[in-house]
Amino acid sequence: MTMVSNPPEIKYFNRMTNKTEVEKVYGDGFIKFLYSSALGHQVGTVFTNKYFSKIYGAFQDLPSSHSKVRPFVEKFNISIDDYEPGTRPALDPRDSYRTFNEFFIRRFKLGKRSFVAEPNRMPAFAEARYVGFDAVNERDTYPVKGQYLLAKDLVGNDQVAKIFEGGPLVIARLCPVDYHRYHYPDNGKVLDNFRVPGAYDSVNPLALKYKNQIFIKNERHVSILQTENFGRLAYIEVGAICVGKIIQSHRWNKPFMRGEEKGYFLFGGSTVVLLGEKGAWKPSADILANTAKGIETYLHLGTEVAVKN
Repeated sequence: MTMVSNPPEIKYFNRMTNKTEVEKVYGDGFIKFLYSSALGHQVGTVFTNKYFSKIYGAFQDLPSSHSKVRPFVEKFNISIDDYEPGTRPALDPRDSYRTFNEFFIRRFKLGKRSFVAEPNRMPAFAEARYVGFDAVNERDTYPVKGQYLLAKDLVGNDQVAKIFEGGPLVIARLCPVDYHRYHYPDNGKVLDNFRVPGAYDSVNPLALKYKNQIFIKNERHVSILQTENFGRLAYIEVGAICVGKIIQSHRWNKPFMRGEEKGYFLFGGSTVVLLGEKGAWKPSADILANTAKGIETYLHLGTEVAVKN
């Protein structure tokens, strides 16, 4: 069995600290095995199908999974006081979550995050690591080869995808340590929504390096949004390994408001992809600059992620 002995560190630019930082990867040994070893390639489908992820997710709903929360919070330096406590009576908020999944879908306390209000500025719809392109084309090579970023491949519907050909794109990667609820970036309504069945590969950059079709092969939930300030958007939630479920907490047939919760992922890191109409908006300057360097930009929920053209 061949292994990549020392895979490169995952570096990202943290807008909040104005520094380049190194990501602490949850389950990094398993990811390395699955995507960079001969045996991992042979057995990979056992772990990247939806049944494994759903079974693994079910374990995070067991009362015994409560014991994982405190070590997880301490290992990854999570600012637990920023979040609402769980439903289990406890003096320490780290002990207040009845299951790991209850901790995983924790909410921010009121006032901990706010959404930019200016109509021409799009707020970050997830607390995540972002890459962005002002016009997607086959010359783009990060984070995966350009042809795998095309609208028709991401949306999985050729007719709908024509709306977004040559338009801007941002990808928000959520790590297991992150807040796992995602939100609407503007006021508007849902025009259409549908599921694209697929696999549950990891969206970790190491996995993308070895298997660059992940964003078009993984399970996806696609919503076509009509927004007040940014035209039509394709809002795509991408499933990933060990993501038990993609939950839509907002009823799709109701209007939505900027910053309103759209849904959440149960256990596992995952991704939200946002596509726009050609020329309607562009990702923020620092995201474009960092993407050109091959690194992601970490944003807090609600801070600027894009601007209207």
